[in-house]
Amino acid sequence: MTKHEHVRVAVIGSGFGGLGAAVRLRREGITDFVVLERADSVGGTWRDNSYPGCACDVPSHLYSFSFAPNPDWPRTFSGQRHIRAYLEHVADTFGIRPHLRLNREVLGMTWDADELRWDIETNDGRFTADVVVSAAGPLSDPKIPDIPGLDGFPGKVFHSARWDHDYDLRGKRVAMIGTGASAIQIVPAIQPEVGRLTLFQRTPAWVMPRMDRAITGFERWLHRTVPVTGTLRRGLLWGIRELQVGAFTKHPGELGLVENLAKANIARAVKDPALRAKLTPSYRIGCKRILLSNTYYPALAQSNVDVVAAGLREVRGSTLVASDGTETEVDAIVFGTGFHVTDMPIAQRVVGADGITLAESWKDGIEALRGATAAGFPNFMTIIGPNTGLGNSSMILMIESQLNYMADYLRQLDVLGGRAALAARPSAVGAWNRTIQSRMQRTVWKSGGCDSWYLDANGRNTTLWPGTTGEFRRQTRTVDLAEYEVLRAPAKTAKPAQPVEAAKPGTRRAKAAETAGSAGSAEAAR
Repeated sequence: MTKHEHVRVAVIGSGFGGLGAAVRLRREGITDFVVLERADSVGGTWRDNSYPGCACDVPSHLYSFSFAPNPDWPRTFSGQRHIRAYLEHVADTFGIRPHLRLNREVLGMTWDADELRWDIETNDGRFTADVVVSAAGPLSDPKIPDIPGLDGFPGKVFHSARWDHDYDLRGKRVAMIGTGASAIQIVPAIQPEVGRLTLFQRTPAWVMPRMDRAITGFERWLHRTVPVTGTLRRGLLWGIRELQVGAFTKHPGELGLVENLAKANIARAVKDPALRAKLTPSYRIGCKRILLSNTYYPALAQSNVDVVAAGLREVRGSTLVASDGTETEVDAIVFGTGFHVTDMPIAQRVVGADGITLAESWKDGIEALRGATAAGFPNFMTIIGPNTGLGNSSMILMIESQLNYMADYLRQLDVLGGRAALAARPSAVGAWNRTIQSRMQRTVWKSGGCDSWYLDANGRNTTLWPGTTGEFRRQTRTVDLAEYEVLRAPAKTAKPAQPVEAAKPGTRRAKAAETAGSAGSAEAAR
């Protein structure tokens, strides 16, 4: 690879986090940056997830940038196609296209302590950058469990985030593995066309009605004509969710009323007592993410659907064997089994100041100061980093807070002047993380009696933020230099002069030296 480009900032990923970072950089007057995207277009998770029924479970007017309101959302909860189109619109409107480097997958990056910069290797050329902003996101890399015999399955296998649109499901016997946010959208979307659908449910989810409807033409006209009405709508949606936070983070007992409403939702849609029992969780509502759907339960009650209340244990040819021994013959397997959240693959490709990878640094659990900077990795920031996720509101609010922190981080480097870097102090990272984990103990995510993807292998919740989005905004408004060590590039010393061997009398070298000496004496005399 011969290509090499140096930039002030390299952004990894072009989803909400990456595009948001790019827009904020331009608004700060910084144009010397690139956005490295491994795919051929922007969109992140909303590009990758194109499965039937894919939509957002956060209202559209809240699930969009505050600096890029969209008055033309077609529904209160818009689908994947419209969200992806919105991100394409953001890239065009804010002039991000010239900064995009599509089909550039980051293969590795290493901190250069002498030059105070990052050396970045991609599949098509090298980059160096003073600062790296990783917006790869925790929902980037699908996770398929290691199931014995899966390699020998003769049918079709794919993950919900890598949907095979060329495979015709009509009339097929299909297994859906998992009951998360993707599965509850896929099941009702494919149930009418498949021959038989078997849902392998390791743990049932709490599902509430989805208050979705088409946004009227008058509403859209009003938001375009009087933009403040869109702002007020967004503010109302935000405020309602802020008021809910206390029940999740401090008083889980208050969620009992919501749990009763969820039970009533099951009873209304599922008349079979045996099926209803399978679909009723035994843990406190909110411990796992509360899912929204009006069609999931009715789809499960159809005659061509079976619910196996156990996880998939083994595959024997075209036979799927559940952990309770149930055997099912299928033609296709769809995994809705989530992503590598607490073990993000990008962390294996980042080598910091101590010569170890970010994954090695995080072997006992991911942690970062204010969700952004990790000890040992100077001038490296993460958007949607550890403990920045939400259980009930819009991640765009958290992303914008982290963009504030990124902007002030770059301002601080400007104030320091010269070649400088900021390295998060281990003591500051540790103090921040201890506070987070202490607060986490009383949340429903720790005390609700479930095992969720929020938790890492050690049982710690390193995913969610145990507070309001307003509090996080305050905590990330500015960079506190006391939490960082300022690094300066080492002074480059001149190489010591090499000793000159004395010339032997009478040699050509000695005569040349005598001539040079005579010329120098004559010059001095003048």
